[in-house]
Amino acid sequence: MKLEIYFLGNANKDSRITNLKNSLENEGHTVNVVSFDWFTENFVTIKGDVNIYKISKKFSILFYLHFALITIRHLISSNAQILFAEDVYTLPFVGLLGKIKGKKVIYNSREFYAFLGGLTDRKKLQMAIAEIERLFIKLTDLVLTTGKMDSEFLEKLYKLDNTCVIRNIPLKKKTDEVIDFRNMLNIEKSKTILLYQGVLLKGRGVETILHAVSKLPMCDLVILGDGVLKAKLVSITKQLNIENRVHFLGTILHKDLDKYTAGADIGFCLIENISISYYYALPNKLFEYINAKVPVIGSNLPQIKQIVEDYKLGEIIEIDNISFDNKVDRIVDCVNKMLSDKQKYLYYKTNCEKAAEELNWETEYSNAKNRIFEGIN
Repeated sequence: MKLEIYFLGNANKDSRITNLKNSLENEGHTVNVVSFDWFTENFVTIKGDVNIYKISKKFSILFYLHFALITIRHLISSNAQILFAEDVYTLPFVGLLGKIKGKKVIYNSREFYAFLGGLTDRKKLQMAIAEIERLFIKLTDLVLTTGKMDSEFLEKLYKLDNTCVIRNIPLKKKTDEVIDFRNMLNIEKSKTILLYQGVLLKGRGVETILHAVSKLPMCDLVILGDGVLKAKLVSITKQLNIENRVHFLGTILHKDLDKYTAGADIGFCLIENISISYYYALPNKLFEYINAKVPVIGSNLPQIKQIVEDYKLGEIIEIDNISFDNKVDRIVDCVNKMLSDKQKYLYYKTNCEKAAEELNWETEYSNAKNRIFEGIN
């Protein structure tokens, strides 16, 4: 069977698409991906079973026009039986042309796009995205979500009965090679390696983490990921005089990410409650930490808290409705607490290893694949 995946982003840097594509191909299906890159410096368009088109974001109107034309062209010529819209931006094209051509349309609601943290101060754009999603989600045959609470929210918001949960969980695998950050970055052997991985955006807690690191002289912070806040964050490290203890390594390819994650001692998952989308967050970084046996410091949001506490994987801290300085102090106290109790730290590491036996992509996909192919002859 032929399937196509459409995504406004670089598919090779997206673990959810990579895992989905590989799982489908392992069962004998043909999968083509249409995706885009406007962020990577000196990027050149790649074509093949994974198409990644270079587009410029210098002018917003031309950016979206270019994206739309490429997407529509692929959809018109497509002979795939199942079409995936991997975000709200591809949803209108995949939904409309997919229905016209009689294809099964699956929408991957990986975020609450109408409630993104970055849109809290852009109400008109937020309303426009909400209306687009409301209109075109009705054309889908199946809506994939990243958590049980996400499904419940969307079902109530849009009066749906066709959602299915596939959490952002990595493949089950043992990491044979571990990146030695101390050797790579010339960090003292006695120091603790703290890790933040993910996009550098508002509401991810990174600025607060940097201020906490300034009060944790025995720790270095490794940041895996890029984003619009990077320049600001680099500037903050200089202001705090910690630029030699904070290491920006950029975006790591999905196939290599586990090696880097496993090199850390503690992973941060401090999503802030700045929007409904963030409130229900269950980010893939959390499961990547688990798979790499890295104990977690997570924020007190319902789905993050449930995983960390149910499997006893680390510590949960409250960072909402308190001053910035208090947030910083709570992170500092939590790190010191974890490092001072070696027995409990090893307990968390052991629990991560046990949890990874259950929390893995293979299990998630197996539980959902019948819904993906339901109704296809």
